Amino acid sequence: MRNRIFRSICTEAVDHVRPFESIPRPVQLPFIGNWHLYKLGVYNPRKYHQVLIDLYKKYGPVVYEKVGLDEPIIHVFEPEDVQTVYRNEDKVPQIFPLSKFARDYRQREDFSLGLGNTNGDEWYRLKNGMRHLMLKTNSVQRFLKETEKVTDDLVEVIKRDGADNEGRIVDLRQLIGRWSQEVAGQICFDKRLGYLCGNNEDLGRKIVKANEIVFSLGALLKFSLPFYNFIKTPKYTKIVESEHILHKTVVQYVDEAFSKIDQLLETDSIKDDQYTFLITLLQKDELSRKDVVTLTISLFVDGLSTTVPVLMNNLYSLATNPQVQEKAYEEICKVTGDNDQNLDAGVLNQLTYLKAIIKETFRMYPNGTEVARINKKPLILSNYYIPAESNLSMNLLVHYKSPKYFSDPEVFKPERWLKGSEDSHVHPYLLKPFGVGARTCAGRKFAEQDLQVSLFKILKNFKLVYPPNAPGIGFVFDTLLFPDKDLPIRFLPR
Repeated sequence: MRNRIFRSICTEAVDHVRPFESIPRPVQLPFIGNWHLYKLGVYNPRKYHQVLIDLYKKYGPVVYEKVGLDEPIIHVFEPEDVQTVYRNEDKVPQIFPLSKFARDYRQREDFSLGLGNTNGDEWYRLKNGMRHLMLKTNSVQRFLKETEKVTDDLVEVIKRDGADNEGRIVDLRQLIGRWSQEVAGQICFDKRLGYLCGNNEDLGRKIVKANEIVFSLGALLKFSLPFYNFIKTPKYTKIVESEHILHKTVVQYVDEAFSKIDQLLETDSIKDDQYTFLITLLQKDELSRKDVVTLTISLFVDGLSTTVPVLMNNLYSLATNPQVQEKAYEEICKVTGDNDQNLDAGVLNQLTYLKAIIKETFRMYPNGTEVARINKKPLILSNYYIPAESNLSMNLLVHYKSPKYFSDPEVFKPERWLKGSEDSHVHPYLLKPFGVGARTCAGRKFAEQDLQVSLFKILKNFKLVYPPNAPGIGFVFDTLLFPDKDLPIRFLPR
């Protein structure tokens, strides 16, 4: 059947189409594929981003990989092929999960799988229920004031914690993680959790640590044989304990909020600005309370693995590029004048250079290694035949520092993203950290707003300095990419 489809495609105006079986690949063994290369240390699973670069350099634009007993992955590296994948999607694109373990855990615990682990009609139903709240800029801007208030507290905590340490924050990831949770708690539950500067800081640290364990051990399980399906290994046990901490805590917050909402509705005393996030979701006929819980868990927790490392990367970029930092500070002062005015959407919209910094940071220091898709129909990618239902992993980060696409690729240069610059016309599918099309990251608008507000407030209040003799940033693969060390950035009050 596959050969008949292959011959049919080859009759189209495509020359030299090569069969699927000829796709280059690392040395494969029966059943386990190239898992042994990770086990023996030829490939380092904690440096998976570097493995991808090596695969591209050695094998070319399309690479077949099979790790352990999982389905094989087809790595797609060229932006033209990525464009082909996106353009052949319909309104319900399919993906394989970022973490198979997380998906299996939710199934065992009878949780709704959520957007990131669902395909088909179930995914479309969930997305349709939350798209007006989470995917529309105007809807997200309703929470701008709450984000600003929490970020003002972050500024005060930085001043407090850095006062006795020459401006340095010990364990910056922990602090930014608690800020992210405090913002999410205000949005999701209309409640200050006390994680950042209150009586619940210890619980906040526990939540941040649990999420760190889930992503770190989840990455190792990705490159292991699934013995944990039969024997509860120490790694498996620890990751399940951490998942339980996250879900138990969030479900408790959701239940408390549901109870309060029900009381307010019964007495007709609820205000328009109360519990906006939850009430908007609860009003959607296509969403059950179980669905609302899962979507809320996603928004509450996901920032710990996305917004947090991305903000750290941005702070590093600014601290190590003082001229860029000064230009961003001047833009902020120009937009706001001498007033310490509150933020609004109009102010954020004028910060074009700050937004260029964020985009350049995504290029220099990406947070993710791939965007996943399952193609519904056969494709030809770099003249290789790809059958339908293949697991495609689109790994464009291999080009982010390529002179083929960027001038001075090793230089941090936000100007390249400003209108009219030489690099502003780079391939439109090359740098898309949130994905493209119907399955664009559901939390994108919240993440962008959080990043812009936090950088605005931090630059307004601090000059960032990176010690000249300190080692530069490196990354570790923990399902996504995180800085591999605490960043010794000094926050000096302006």
